[in-house]
Parts: sequence; structure tokens; C-alpha cells
Amino acid sequence: MTRFVLSLAFALLLAAQPAGAGVTSLEESLADKVLGDPKAPVTILEHSSLGCPHCAAFHKETLPRIKAEYIDTGKAKLIFRDFPLGAPALAASMVARCGGAGERYFGFLELLFQTQAKWAGAPNPLKELENIAKMGGMSPQDVQQCMANEALMKGLQENQKQSQIKYNVEATPTFVVNATRIPGAVTYDDFKKVLDAELAKIK
Repeated sequence: MTRFVLSLAFALLLAAQPAGAGVTSLEESLADKVLGDPKAPVTILEHSSLGCPHCAAFHKETLPRIKAEYIDTGKAKLIFRDFPLGAPALAASMVARCGGAGERYFGFLELLFQTQAKWAGAPNPLKELENIAKMGGMSPQDVQQCMANEALMKGLQENQKQSQIKYNVEATPTFVVNATRIPGAVTYDDFKKVLDAELAKIK
């Protein structure tokens, strides 16, 4: 599964990579990142830190099954909300959001989760993030420009604060499926029960 997800992340990055990818605008960087049909009846709000092992495990083991059964079929959409815990995770969030929109963004996201062990605990996380960002067409200069974007950093921190206030997010991952809050790492079967219950309310 790890190799498959990593290959998928590369495929998304390469397929959606424009010539001279550069850095995404501030407005696009801070926009909601939606996986699936925006009109899908069930909304999964995911609050995750890119440096969180449980969050990486969700993306490796659980999300592919949710995507196949609920997101790709138009039953649900996932909105990713950054909740960075620590400076390396914040830097990774900024890189992903500077890296592109749509499928390209989610390609960066998966790549960063899959390479988490390489950059999160590195002596120089930013250097490792620069190397990883190259795979998505971002130069070291692009990454440095991204890191210098104070408005982006403050915007992510403000969004994190709002998640604490509105959804009582204290740890990662924390999910909100429509109005149902799911704290912590849960199995696919547990997630499925909540999704099916929310879909049943709509019928």
C-alpha cells in the first residue's frame, strides 16, 4: 500500500504540474482544499498535522478505502484543514499549500505524509523539505519564498485557532463528519459507520 500511495502522489504531481510551477498565490494557498465533488452530501473535515504519525497512518491505510467507496462515488467530500503541531509541520503545510491547487495539492500532501520520517525529525527539516518539493517542480528558491510568506503563516495559524474554537480540536487527527466529531485515529470500519449514518439521514 505504501508504494502504491507514493506512486499515486507522484502521478498526481506530474500530471498536474504546469511548466515553471513556481509558488501558488496567497489566495489560492489559503483556500479550502477539497477532495471530491464539492456538492457531495457528506462533508469530512480532516484536521491533521503533517508531522503526526497517526495522521500519516490514516492517509496510508484508511483514506484510500474512504476515497474509493465514498469520495469517488460522490457520496462524500474531504476538506483538509492544517493543524500543524510544531515548526517542521508548519513549514510542511506551507510548502504543500504553496505547491499547487486541486489534485496537485493533494499530491504534495500525500508525498509529505509518505516521507514524514525523512523530514519531520531531521536536523534540518527545511533542507529535506526543499529536496522533497523538487519532486513536485518547486525549486529551493520557491520554497524559501514560501517560507518568507508571513501572511500565509499567519493565515494557517488563524485557521488553526478557529478549528480549536469551533470544533474543539486539541490533537490530531480530529475529524468532523457533518455534525459528528471523531477525535483520534479510528479504523475504517468505525469511520464507515459514521459515514453510513450520515448518509442515512439524507435519504
